[in-house]
Amino acid sequence: MTVEKYKRIFGIVMDSVGTGEAPDAAKFDDVGSDTLGHVGEAYKGKLNIPNLQKLGISNLHETPIEGVDKVDSPIGYYGKMQEMSAGKDSMDGHWEMMGLPVQKPLNTFPNGFPEDILSKLEKFSGRKIIGNRPESGTKIIAELGEQQMKTGDLIVYTSGDSVIQIAAHEDVIPLKELYKICEYARTLVNGPEYTVGRIIARPYVGPDKDHFTRTANRHDFTLEPTGTTDLDFLQKAGVHTVGIGKINDIFSGHGIDEGYHNESNMDGMDHVDHVMAEDFTGFCFTNLVDFDAMYGHRRNPIGFGEALMDFDKRLGTVLKNLKNDDLLLITADHGNDPGFKGTDHTRELVPILACSPSMTESGSLGVRKTFADFGKTVLDNFDVKGNDIGTSFLADLK
Repeated sequence: MTVEKYKRIFGIVMDSVGTGEAPDAAKFDDVGSDTLGHVGEAYKGKLNIPNLQKLGISNLHETPIEGVDKVDSPIGYYGKMQEMSAGKDSMDGHWEMMGLPVQKPLNTFPNGFPEDILSKLEKFSGRKIIGNRPESGTKIIAELGEQQMKTGDLIVYTSGDSVIQIAAHEDVIPLKELYKICEYARTLVNGPEYTVGRIIARPYVGPDKDHFTRTANRHDFTLEPTGTTDLDFLQKAGVHTVGIGKINDIFSGHGIDEGYHNESNMDGMDHVDHVMAEDFTGFCFTNLVDFDAMYGHRRNPIGFGEALMDFDKRLGTVLKNLKNDDLLLITADHGNDPGFKGTDHTRELVPILACSPSMTESGSLGVRKTFADFGKTVLDNFDVKGNDIGTSFLADLK
């Protein structure tokens, strides 16, 4: 019987924390994007992320992140991963990490949604649709939110990603009704004519356009995985799987034994601390979405940096609580450069940082050819066979 190298693996996805343009960035009009680099520039040398620094995050940049020096002897291993999936959405990134790259581009709607989808939504919901264009969520809610409160209409919008977002004031359309409408929308775009990655319920509160805020009751209704993921393989092999944050939504609950919904990054880290205190053998997969939803899409590098520094403080607790037979893997699912044009995700390389108290060496993992190397390493550790996509770096961790 094979004994796993690590009893528990904790994977944390810093949603949208890219580390510089990917080799194929030109295909996405993202040449020059660099989420971490531009956040560092915005802080003018005052970005204070000592735990990520000692893990080697600045070693990933030819020119160090401003204010974050490179380290000669990191406390683990550092590298970058390149995405092979057709898109740069959260679903593409997470599915690829779990051995299921998205090979065919999903539908996007740069000119708004077709009439047949809208008419079916209106008929099902009994509500008129307003918006229907690519837009920043905070901007379109500020613009149309007061009208939505008066009329009970649905604010429907999209982005550069394969998403249908439906926003409504919680006091006007109850969450249960909004979710039911989103569930119906999900049935309209599962192919073959239209295949959309995510339907996102975007509830908000507040008395007027100057005080609207989106709530943590966001819910993603994701396309069912089109194949078996590494989470499924782990679960079938009896390896305990935990999903924290929108992991459960992204995989439509598949392959997850235990799930936690996050109210925020800090709530997510509370869940990580809770799971770390449990005795189990398995994989805990966490997504922290605030970097993306609160700061990346809103092009707010200062807020993004604050979120990084807040995460870094909590990372200190995680590092302290790691056991000798634990492995920590930190990565991202795409970029969302707050110092770049537009409001959409950016096609970037992402960090891969690996740490365990039992490591006696450190160094570079290089540039991985696919995000699937992440999941392949988890499978390799628990001696579970998967889709044969990706290359494990488990043997490189010494």
